[in-house]
Amino acid sequence: MGETESKAPKESWFNGLSAEFHKIVWPEKKSLARQTAAVIAVSVVLGLMIAIMDFLIQYGVDFLVGLSF
Repeated sequence: MGETESKAPKESWFNGLSAEFHKIVWPEKKSLARQTAAVIAVSVVLGLMIAIMDFLIQYGVDFLVGLSF
């Protein structure tokens, strides 16, 4: 019980961070450009779909509210 455990010396936090950054595999420029274009295209298409659905729903609600019994 009286024994002390020997611990490994702590490495600097910045040294550890630097070592982790060296392990990162960064994408190639061509691949990154294709992925960026795909994200932008999908975002624009989804934005247009949402805008069209919003317009149609608003038109339907206005039509139903405008009905007089």
